[in-house]
This record gives sequence, C-alpha cells and structure tokens, in this order.
Amino acid sequence: MSNLILLVACFLLGMALRRTGRLPESAPATLNSFIIHISLPALTLLYIHDIRLTPAFAYVAAMAWLHFGLGAGFFWLAGRILKLPRPTVGALMLTGGLGNTSFFGLPMIETFYGQEGLATGIIADQLGTFLTLSTFGIITAGLYSSGVPDARTIARKIAMFPPFIALLLAMALIPVEYPLWATTVLKRLGDTLAPLALVSVGFQLRLGHLAGNGRNLALGLAFKLILAPLALYLLLVGGFGAHGLAAQVTLFEAAMPPMITAAIVATEHDLDPPLVNLMVAVGLVLSFFTLTGWWWAMRGL
Repeated sequence: MSNLILLVACFLLGMALRRTGRLPESAPATLNSFIIHISLPALTLLYIHDIRLTPAFAYVAAMAWLHFGLGAGFFWLAGRILKLPRPTVGALMLTGGLGNTSFFGLPMIETFYGQEGLATGIIADQLGTFLTLSTFGIITAGLYSSGVPDARTIARKIAMFPPFIALLLAMALIPVEYPLWATTVLKRLGDTLAPLALVSVGFQLRLGHLAGNGRNLALGLAFKLILAPLALYLLLVGGFGAHGLAAQVTLFEAAMPPMITAAIVATEHDLDPPLVNLMVAVGLVLSFFTLTGWWWAMRGL
C-alpha cells in the first residue's frame, strides 16, 4: 500500500509542478534521460545478475512480440473498416501495441508483487518491449510516415540503448559476486525510478485534445488495457498452461498502459500526436483501476 501511495503522490506532484510552472517544459525529457541512463540500468544490473534463466522465461520475453503482432493486425483491420488515416493507424499500432513495461510497469510490479517480481518484469521489458519497439516499432513508424529505416539504424539504436547494454553486462557478470557496496549503490540508484517516472508522467498529462479523438482513443485503450491482456491470458494460461509468479507478472506487464517511448517515436514521425498524447495520459490514469482488476483476477494463477 505504501508503494501505491508513493506512485499516486508522485503522479499528482508531477501534475502540480506543471500547473505551478515550477519546472520548465523540458523537465520530463531530463527526468526520462536520468531514468534511461541511470535508474533502469542500475535495476537491470541488480536484478538480472541474480536471475536463473529457465524455459519459463521464453514466454516472458515473447509476450511483447505477441502483443505487438496482435495490435498490428487489430488496428490494421480497424483502420480498414473505419477508414482511418494512415498516421492514426500507425499511432494506434505503436501506442496500443506496446506497453509501458519499464517507467510505469516496474514500479507497479514492485507495488503489487514485491521486488521478487522485478526480474521477470525486466526480462519482459528488455527482451520483449524494448526490442520490439527498436525493430518492428521503428519499421512501423517508418512505414506509416515516410519510409523504412535501414538495418544499420535499427542495430545502432539497439546497441547504444543504455538499459540494453546493462542487460548484456549483467548477464556476463552472473558468475561474479557483487561486493556489498556495489549492491547498495545499485539499489539506491534503482530506487529513483518509481518517483522520477511518475513525476515525469504526471507533468506530461494533457487532456485538451479529447474533442474529436474520443472514438479512436476508446478503441486504442480498450484493446491495450482489456482485449490484448485477455487474449494473451487465454493463450499463455489456457493454451500453454503458464502459472506462478512469472506468468502473473508477464500478464500484468501485458496490461500496462501505452509505452511512453513508443509515443515519443510516434510523435517524432508525426503519427497523430494529439491522439498519441491522449493514449498515454488517459491510459495511465485508467490503468490504476484496470491493473488492480487484473491483479485481483490473477491471484490464484
């Protein structure tokens, strides 16, 4: 409960800081940069180091790829039926097909499942969501804007992403025991992720573009928060018999609101920026309720 109160408080503080003008408009970019370069790599180095990879983690990593594939098909079909503009379809594919499995997902996992769930969440994020965004996400953004990115660009984005570098380093250091001071430093740095991420998200909340985007917003969030997690639940639990903490955390990650980084990519490619901002902001608020519902539904899994 204390972790949940912390998340809500930081989210509200971010909104308050924007309203009072105490921070510049560029503040979220600075906070996000700190998270990407320091907080998330520290968590990765700390929790991946102690993980023991098992066959069960295959579906943990596969979740985001399956989610994005379902989203691409769903929104392509919806775009054809509703005659949506190509930028809108691309925006929905990116924000409805990729979840906020790091900035928001890791703090929420810690809140509902404790620190023992973080390693599963990091695998779902790093080997799943991040790689999906860096490959199919970037290709989709290019296809629905002005072309296809080359393989070298994709490879460079993956290789230079700090949390991914930390992931490779953490796996290489698995045989090496960390000294106590290193564990303490990594934990202190990793603890900054939750408050900074929620302040950043709260600061960016904007609801001024609801008019004219209601139908597309409802379509995107219904898929992201309910339909996609339900489909993956039926596939992983009903089809493959997944169970236990790893399965619960994986499906919990599948139910996360739209990914902030995917929204940034969509905006940079001019894929319906007003809808993209709404997907992130409204999805985040609604997910406090939908994630609680998913956690309750999966308690006996």
